[in-house]
Amino acid sequence: MFSCDNLKAKISLDIAIMGAGIGGLSAALACNRAGMSVTIYEGVSELKEIGAGIQLGPNMFRILDRWGIYDPVHLKGVTLKELLLRRYADDSELSRISLSNAEKVYGASMVTVHRGDIQKVLREEVEAAGIHIELGSRVQDIDFKNTRIKIERCSNWIKKDVIIAADGIKSISRKKILMMHGKKDRLRDTGDAAWRILIPAEQIYKSKDIDLIEMLDNQIAFRWIGPDGHIVAYPIRNNTFLNVVFIHPKKPSVHESWTNKSDKKEIVKFYKDWAPRIKKLLDYVPDGEIIEWNLYDCNPLITWIEGNVALLGDAAHPMLPYIAQGAAQAVEDAAVLAISLAMIDNKNQINTALKVYELLRKERAEIIQTSAVHLRQTLHLHDGKQQEERDDLIRNKGKGDCNPDLWSDESFEAWCWGTDVQQQAITMWHQLVELISKGEQIQSSPDTKELPWLKLSKKWQLIQNDQATTRNPTLSRLN
Repeated sequence: MFSCDNLKAKISLDIAIMGAGIGGLSAALACNRAGMSVTIYEGVSELKEIGAGIQLGPNMFRILDRWGIYDPVHLKGVTLKELLLRRYADDSELSRISLSNAEKVYGASMVTVHRGDIQKVLREEVEAAGIHIELGSRVQDIDFKNTRIKIERCSNWIKKDVIIAADGIKSISRKKILMMHGKKDRLRDTGDAAWRILIPAEQIYKSKDIDLIEMLDNQIAFRWIGPDGHIVAYPIRNNTFLNVVFIHPKKPSVHESWTNKSDKKEIVKFYKDWAPRIKKLLDYVPDGEIIEWNLYDCNPLITWIEGNVALLGDAAHPMLPYIAQGAAQAVEDAAVLAISLAMIDNKNQINTALKVYELLRKERAEIIQTSAVHLRQTLHLHDGKQQEERDDLIRNKGKGDCNPDLWSDESFEAWCWGTDVQQQAITMWHQLVELISKGEQIQSSPDTKELPWLKLSKKWQLIQNDQATTRNPTLSRLN
């Protein structure tokens, strides 16, 4: 029987991957391990360390372990033992989730790392495998009918068997595929902006502040929730930095922009009623002008594939950060796509393999994508009766109902972290190929039927929609 640890492609495939981010590098590694020939085309001329801390769930680390890169990533991170959720004003605890059994239950832990560190590990593995990364090679055009790409400033087309478009949230591939189906590529504006800061350990120790030292030295992720915003903080790089993310309403603008110029005074003003510990964190925000990242995602797409071209990662399902699954879902995409391609007997089955990939991945990724939108609305409620009811349900783990905080919901955790997408791909391959050959449709993947946390009560959905739309009309388009 096939195993996701040793699966090898039955035929030789030549694959082009657009983008050398986490998704593109993961796809390259997965396909190479299965015996396929891979070339990565990346638009930038140099791969630099960008971003800040990210949380990697057990569902992602289980795949990295199978690829043999668990230890290199793990050594650069911090294994979380607890997740804490707290009220914004008085710092009171709403929930404390233990992760001590995560490895036993899910086969891997939750680890915090710097985005640049995991991208570096993936790149080193890709280069060690002999996979070539063509830097400064931005894809200008795609010929879907003939599976070809054209690079900027080059006249010749490059022919491949498969094109994997891991070209991010600004994907030209997604735009072109949607145009072919008469759709426009529209991003959804959440109305939120994020500002990130990395606080070096020496600065925190120098302050001798017990609250901040506790946050740095322990294997805990803290979250504070309040009206229109929330804050996340956790240690990274073996507790040598404290990563803090402030999420709050972005400044109004008449133009769509990925970044926003703000000022420390504006951030301090927004959080003026938050707990003293938050104000201590704000002391580390540099004075003067700062750059915030505006947060966007998009509606679920009509399709992820066209011919022998497949979207992957943020190109297919850009994720908001509220549920910390962006990197994990890109890696799941890569793992499943490699398995789907490895299972075919001839090149005429490539499009079928991509359809299997879409059937296995699209619904799961889009449920998580949409859940992040709903979680944002739930966490950002204003003080009042609805907020009090939410807090009571969180403290009491849902009281038999769904927990409003998905991070604290056991059924969501089990589904999100526990689903083995690689083994699922192998197990369901022949069944899905048969359904595709008959032209039949799958209404819902087997692992998403009857999930209790998907059945949000009508009351909660109305509360979320009403409050969010009242404060930010933009969000009426998100529901």
